Amino acid sequence: MLKRCWPVLLIFISMISVQGSASIAKYLFPVLGPEGMTAWRLFFSAIMLVLIFKPWRKAMTKQALKYISLYGISIGCMNLAFYNAIARIPLGIAVAIELTGPIMVAMCASRKVLDFIWLGIAIMGLAMLLPLTQASSNLDPMGILFALLAGSGWACYILFGRKASAIYGSASVAIGSGIASCFLFPIGIWQTGSTLFSLELLPLIFVVSLLASAIPYGLDMIALPKLPAQTFSTLMSLSPVFAALSGFIVLHEQLTHYQWIAIVFIIISSIGTVLTMSRPTQVKSIKPSN
Repeated sequence: MLKRCWPVLLIFISMISVQGSASIAKYLFPVLGPEGMTAWRLFFSAIMLVLIFKPWRKAMTKQALKYISLYGISIGCMNLAFYNAIARIPLGIAVAIELTGPIMVAMCASRKVLDFIWLGIAIMGLAMLLPLTQASSNLDPMGILFALLAGSGWACYILFGRKASAIYGSASVAIGSGIASCFLFPIGIWQTGSTLFSLELLPLIFVVSLLASAIPYGLDMIALPKLPAQTFSTLMSLSPVFAALSGFIVLHEQLTHYQWIAIVFIIISSIGTVLTMSRPTQVKSIKPSN
């Protein structure tokens, strides 16, 4: 029993690490802003991933560089949009809305009637989170827009990540993170100024990067060989729950019953999409942690 359950436990710890890092990052936004926090987090993540994957050992082709560049831009835009989203709306809601990105990617690859039912459920949950009703009128429209942009970035990450990984392998994520860091750092400096280089903040930023990238990536790599891809994807669909709990514990963010129902609709749509799609033999791509 324990032998079967420990990979699932590792995935749960991975998700807790990811969402915990997002809560700590949000705590630093008043000083660094979403742009500065994104720049530093991706910088430290890129260093960690380069040391892990050692991409210099493999020659780079023009085609690989093309897709890795697009992949890196997707990583940067996704993370920047996500941090801007959680700066304005609760963490659990932002993660739930962002989840619509991979749902749409899965929908585009399928033509089954049941998949459109899952899509309808996702749209219903998303509509409940839009500030059109009194129950969600307190949500910042810009926060919702940024969360949708983060979902679009996640979708692009999946598409370009598959291409890059197929050509260059797993080291693509290291180079992609480096590219993302290079174009985000000037934005961070422009928005934050000299505060970006405040030495007393760097240890905490490093901890955020460790929790967001190195630890969950390592745990995923241990657990993935022991789990079917479908099980992994189903477990990842529960990320909004861990995000909402992290937001409540660390940031004291409280969601209404109406908003919890909306999040559950999106989770059901994600799990349903995973369970009814064609089963791949392995996980093709892992989202870099937010």
